[in-house]
Amino acid sequence: QLGLVESGGGSVQAGGSLRLSCRDSSWSSLRHYAIGWFRQAPGKEREGVSCISYGDVDVYYADFVEDRFTISRDAATVYLQMNNLKPEDAGDYYCAAAYFDDPVAQPMCTRLAGIDYWGKGTQVSVSS
Repeated sequence: QLGLVESGGGSVQAGGSLRLSCRDSSWSSLRHYAIGWFRQAPGKEREGVSCISYGDVDVYYADFVEDRFTISRDAATVYLQMNNLKPEDAGDYYCAAAYFDDPVAQPMCTRLAGIDYWGKGTQVSVSS
């Protein structure tokens, strides 16, 4: 039912910033979905970066974020503002949606719990 689309990836120098966006291809509202951002570097498993619950009850950030990223949302779009990017942040970034998932955000990010839809990804490159 949803077709998630990511945008905002690109190439930056270490210390630079990017803002990723996730929306439905038909601009359907995402307000009933928990949304997560995940990333995957070559040869590594996909890992949760940040997740936000439906209704914005809870937000979760992976330890490696270290206060550098901020997740936010409006009715149709979920954003991931990434500051102070490091080379190890490079990879493909995906958004995912879970319909009326647990109001606690952590399980989505750490266990990939309840995910119904995945986007196709946007590439992030960070040079030193």
